[in-house]
This record gives sequence, structure tokens and C-alpha cells, in this order.
Amino acid sequence: MDILGLPRDVLRREFAALHNRPGKGAYHADAVFQTLYRKGIFDPETMEEFTDNPALAQTAKQHLRFNLPTLAGKKIDGDTYKFLLKLDDGLESESVVIPMRKYKTLCVSSQVGCKMGCRFCETARMGFVRHLTASEIVAQVMVARHVLGEPVENIVFMGMGEPLDNFDHVVNAIRILSDGSGLAIPSRSITVSTVGHVPAILKLAELRRNEPHEWGRLRLAVSLNAPDDEIREAIMPVNGQWSMAELKDALQQWPLTHPDDFIFTEYVLLHGINDGPEHAHMLADYLRGLNACVNLIPYNPGLDGTYARPNSDQVKTFFHILQDAGQRCRIRGTKGDNAMAACGQLGNRTLGRKRPALETV
Repeated sequence: MDILGLPRDVLRREFAALHNRPGKGAYHADAVFQTLYRKGIFDPETMEEFTDNPALAQTAKQHLRFNLPTLAGKKIDGDTYKFLLKLDDGLESESVVIPMRKYKTLCVSSQVGCKMGCRFCETARMGFVRHLTASEIVAQVMVARHVLGEPVENIVFMGMGEPLDNFDHVVNAIRILSDGSGLAIPSRSITVSTVGHVPAILKLAELRRNEPHEWGRLRLAVSLNAPDDEIREAIMPVNGQWSMAELKDALQQWPLTHPDDFIFTEYVLLHGINDGPEHAHMLADYLRGLNACVNLIPYNPGLDGTYARPNSDQVKTFFHILQDAGQRCRIRGTKGDNAMAACGQLGNRTLGRKRPALETV
């Protein structure tokens, strides 16, 4: 059993089973959990908590597996870089280390490939290969911290894949990442980005309402990328399943429990498609009534060159129209595009498969 896929309460149950005594095991499980995530080490036989029970330490090592994926490569663009991890089946995950002003962000993948088919996204051209397990998601953070020595403090699920299409594994991974006894990345420093998977947004919102102590500050980002259904459906097939009206209704049900909370709205600017002044006015109208912050993202070119990035004046005009309309917004600086590590650029087409029909969670 891969220990990286086990939240602490599940690990406690495993140790209770190893003890063969229901209700026992919490002491040893908590010690292992803390040492594993804070030091990157799993070796119960060397831990003082197991001194009086060496048989349990040996059994734990036989029952639980800790084996980080092999670092398969790095692609560097200044201070930003993408690293690839070789998974057990030969596939690869992709993660990006992004330096911010006061901390480092790690962009993690939740799938190999993606089935959502956004026309401007390199990952979409792979199609969907498979979900990543909770263990494979957590392993990306462990490699960043304990192999690459990166003190990442912020996690964004904006790598390969649609996180809410892999709901259960992503939720388990967040439980592990945010546990204060381990990696201790608080929910307010974790962002889940979605193309607008309405049923899963509602499901995640329910978690926030029912477990506010654990999920109350989790951040949600929605890739909107268009001001109306016609444009959005042309570049994002998911809009044919859940319209912008349905998406807005779901976002209005997202609990905002703190004065500083808001929903991120990601808007990739595609020259001549969605970047005109009229589109900015329409976007402001759509977002009215939502506590949202628009992240304007000038398009990062893929391998095909199908779309183009607007010039800086066009981006600024769009930005100022939103601001004048009273809409909170910012322009996201481009980082990592020369290493195919920027937004929309992750993916290896040689690993791709045919994209199946969209499914609901």
C-alpha cells in the first residue's frame, strides 16, 4: 500500500489493523506521518517511537510502501522550471515551480492528459490518458520539497488535467497536503482550477459548508475564457454540457466565509477571438453579482500556432475596461513559456489517447 495516498486518519486505521487492536495505532501513525512529510523519510525501524515495538516497525515497512517517482527531466525558463516524474507505468506527470515575490508556488497535475478538449490548450491535444492517484499528486510536492529542495508554500491544481474530473483522488491529496502534522500547506494556499465542472463545483462547495475548519478557505479558480456561450462553446466544448448560466448559478452557491475570499476567474486572451473591448464589457456584465477576481492571461502559444497572443496595448485596454466597470482584475505575468511550462502548455502528445466523452462526477 502506497503510504503517500493515505490521509492521516486512514493511516491511523492501518496502524490499528497492524496492531490488531481496534482503537490503537494513532501514536505510531502520527509519528510516521510527521516524519514522512517533514523530513521525506519513511523508516519506522530508526524512529524512537518504535523502540519498544520493533516488530510493529518491521511489519509497517512490509505493509506500507514509500517510493518517490524518478525525476525524468527538467525544462528551465529563468527562475521558473517544469519537472517531469516517471510513474510506475512509464507515463509522466508534469509539475511547475514558479517563484513569486515572497514564496514559491508549485503547479501540480491531476491527470495525464485531459478529456475537456479546450481548443487553445496543449494538454487537450493529448486527450485523456488516465487519472493520477492521490499518491502521485502528493509525490509531486514531496519531490519539489525533499528532492529539489524547493520550499513551496502555495499549491495550484493548474497542471495537466481537470482536477474536478478526478474528484476523489484530488480531495484525498488536499487532505494530505493541508494536514498540519505533515506538509502543512493550509487550504487558503491551495487553489483548485476547473473548466467549470458544475456538479463537482457543487460537491466541493458542500465540503466547504460541512467541514469549514478543513475546507473553508480552499480557493476556487474557474477557466471562463469567454464572455458568452457562443464564443465559449467554440473554444471550450465543456460549455455544451454546462452553460455559462448554469456555471454562474453554481458559483453563486460557492461559500465565501472570509472577507478576503473571492473566486478566481481565469481568462485567456486570444487575439481576435475574445479580446475586444466589447468582450470586456460583456464579461463585466456576466460577472456582476459574483465576488470574483479576473486573472487576465495573454495566450501562451502551443506547438501548432493556431491562436495568437494580443499585444500589450490590447491587454491593457481589456484590463482598464474591467476596472472601470468595478470588476476586480489583474494581468498575470507570463512565466515559463519558453520551457512549455506556462498556462496551457503542459503535455506530451506522444503519450496521448483518444479523448472520451465528458463524464459527470
